[in-house]
Order: sequence, then structure tokens, then C-alpha cells
Amino acid sequence: MAVKTATFDELEVALRKHGYAAADIELVSRAHSVARIAHEGQIRKTGEPYFNHAHATGLKLTELELSALVIAAGLLHDVPEDTDMTVAQIQEAFGEDIAGMVNSVTKLGHVRYRGIERYVENLRKMFIAMAQDVRVIFIKFADRMHNMETLYVHPEEKRIRIAKEVMEIYAPIANRLGMGEYRGQFEDYSFKYLEPKEYNWTKHLLEQRVKKFSPAMNRALKDVGETLRAEGIEPIDLHGRIKYCYSLYKKLRRYKNDISKVYDIVALRIIVRDVTDCYAALGILHSMYTPLAGRIKDYISQPKPNGYKSLHTTVFTDNGSIMEFQIRTVDMHEEAEFGISAHWRYKEGRKLGEKKVQWIEELTKIQKELKEKDFLARLDEMKLDMFNDRIFVFSPNGDVFDLPSGSTPIDFAYAIHTDIGNQTSAARINHQIATLDSELRSGDMCEVITDKSRKAPSADWLTFVKTHHARTKIREALKKRKRSVFDSLMNR
Repeated sequence: MAVKTATFDELEVALRKHGYAAADIELVSRAHSVARIAHEGQIRKTGEPYFNHAHATGLKLTELELSALVIAAGLLHDVPEDTDMTVAQIQEAFGEDIAGMVNSVTKLGHVRYRGIERYVENLRKMFIAMAQDVRVIFIKFADRMHNMETLYVHPEEKRIRIAKEVMEIYAPIANRLGMGEYRGQFEDYSFKYLEPKEYNWTKHLLEQRVKKFSPAMNRALKDVGETLRAEGIEPIDLHGRIKYCYSLYKKLRRYKNDISKVYDIVALRIIVRDVTDCYAALGILHSMYTPLAGRIKDYISQPKPNGYKSLHTTVFTDNGSIMEFQIRTVDMHEEAEFGISAHWRYKEGRKLGEKKVQWIEELTKIQKELKEKDFLARLDEMKLDMFNDRIFVFSPNGDVFDLPSGSTPIDFAYAIHTDIGNQTSAARINHQIATLDSELRSGDMCEVITDKSRKAPSADWLTFVKTHHARTKIREALKKRKRSVFDSLMNR
């Protein structure tokens, strides 16, 4: 039975649900119509009209509540690549902004994962697109998400290639943009095709655990809601969250497959009005249940590097179950689910570029400073900073420094100041003397001991530093020192 071409009705319902204005709905309707006509007669491997993919992309962008311009560009994103309609014609019909986004998405269509040797080039294309206009990445994410939903129709070799591409490129970028929902889905789709046996085992384990804890979870949600209201806090939402398969699998590997050590398979979320209510709700929870020692995490006062904010606590419930609660405001919840895309959400009425994450700004600056050849050569170093898991390290004064996992006291010293890095002679971690190549962990307090008579850093440091910043500063100092020695010899 033939699948019908998607109509505008479903998209219009979604647009109205999210409160889009009549003029925005009209723009999206026009883009929907133009894309449908342009793709007419094209069929996907699933047997459905090709336009249904464009429609699904537009629907996903609407659910992210992005502007009508982005949704229109999403609907048109495959038109220049797969039809006779050109970018110039799109610009004439819809304006420069939409045409520019469509053109950028078309260029990003050539990003493929072809092994580690091509990884740097692929990342560079994604980075440049983000630095110029991060909205392009949202369109590419929505496009790729729908492709992953229908990946089963492709031959195994192609499924593996696309799954690797998503796991190696899309999921890490979604993580750095704080888009937890997209990161989780990208990883799970990839996991399913890359390691099917492990995926099915983890999925079964997850389903069994959820089934076991559902009654306790529902009872806890009811009890917590009633108690919060009795104490004068009206929760905006209370719901359960189930851990993604790949996330659970990674955690199980850390604990040698001991599921009893994983406490956040099912987490209960409490969404409240403001930050004051977050901390008040935490106090009320701890009066209801016994908290598990060492499992209270305050990501509100110390957010994660990708902007994630929330209070986490793990408690013993009345029946002896162990359960995690996550407490946050509506804005924090939107940030956690949608990351940086929340700053372009339609209802906020924000203008493009009002918010950029720091590493995109740094990338833009570096890109301007380097010639393209150098940029490609050094991006392999930069990717370590941007995509590795991040850690928080404290100075003795209580300042917090955000570093990539695996960073050393030398990386920490250069993060404080170049002169401190150059003059580092020793370090203490948590008040204990440590070697300069020691690996720092999140929550460590690091104290750098300097020697002002030191003329330059050690070249040996280049063998273990993790950050691009530290490596660059060490090389600069060594080069300067070499010139100085040479000049003094010449002037004798």
C-alpha cells in the first residue's frame, strides 16, 4: 500500500500548539508547498514520498520551537541537492536568510565519517557552520534524526557507516551544545546498529528495571507532589525520566556490569517556579526520605560546562528503594533538553547570535588567526578540548576552572595565567604534593607552586598536557627562550 505525501495539517497543528503567529504559519505553509512540489515524484528507500522526510525535519524543528525562518529552511533543506530548484531561486522566493541556511545545510551534507583520518576535516566543516550560524546545525540535527529513524532500510555496510558518523560527530556536538535529548537519541540509534548484541542486552535490562520500579516511582511522584503543595510549593511538572540505553551501557561498563551500583536508571524530575523553590524542594525531599551520602550534586551553583543546571539527590524511599530526583526550573529544563537551541526558541523572541557558547567564539577567533592549512593541522589538538568530557577544578581561592578530562596541573596553571604556567615548579592536589603530569579529577582543589626565577617551561610538558591553550603557550615560550639564548650568544 502506497504511503501518501504528508500534508500541511499535522505541521499546522504543531505550529498552533506552540503559539506561532499567523504570518509565521503562512511562511512555513509556503515553504511546505514549494518543497512538496519540488520533490514531487521522488521516492525514498522506505517506499514513501521523499518529501515526507522534509516534512518530518520541519516537524522536529517546530517541536524545538525554533523560528519560522529555521523551520522553512528545514523544509527546503534538500531542494538544491535533489531537485532542479537552485539556491538562487530559493533566495528570490524566501529571502537571503533562509537561502543562506539552506545553502549551508547543503554543504554540510558532504560531511561523512570515513575513519579517523578524515575526522578532522569533518569536524572542521561542522565547526565552521556553527561559528557562522548555529541554526544550520539544528536543521542538520533534525534531518539526521529522521534519517536515523529509517536507517533500517539501508544495506548493513551503509547502516554501520552512518551510525559511526552519528556516534563520532553528531552525538559529541549535541553534547557540547547541551542538547541532551538529541545526544541521547543519536547515541541510542548508533548503539543499536554498531553493537546490536550489547544494545539488546542493555535494552532488556533497562525494561526489566523500569518494570520493577514503576510502582515505587508512581507512588513517590504522588507523595512528593502532595507534600510540596502542602509546604506551599506548586510544582509545574512532576515526571519520571528513563536513562538512555547507551548511557546505561557506559555506566555499567564502569561498574563491571553491576546494575545495583547504578542509581539513576529511573530519575524523578521536579520542575518548579524559581531557584528558591529548587532548594526548598530539596530540603522537603530530604525531610521525607533519607539522602544517600555523597550523592547530592548542585549543578545550579556550579553548572556543567555545556550549561546544564539542576539539583540532583539520591534517596532511600520508604520501601528501601534507591531513587534519584532532579530538581530544576522550566528554563533549566528547556536548557537541559534542548541546550543552546533554547536560546533561539520562538517564544523567547531572541535574535540570532544573542547567545553563543564560549568554545564557538574561541573557534571563530582561532580560525581567523590561522591559515586554512594550519587550521586543519591543529584541529586534531583542538577537538580534544571541545569534545572530551569536562571537569571542574578549584583553585585555593575557590575559583572554578573548566578543563577537559585528563587535564594536568600544567593545564590548570595555564588556564589561570600564561606567566603562572611558564613559572610552575610544583603542584598540590587536595593539599598533597603531586607530579605535574598527574591527572586531575572533577572537584579537585589544585594549588600551583611557582618559581619566579624560572626562565621557561619544560619541553617535556608537551608530552602530557591536554589543552590546546597550554600546548600553544609552552611552544611560544620555548621559541622565545631559544631566540633569547641565540641573541645573547650573537651579542657576545
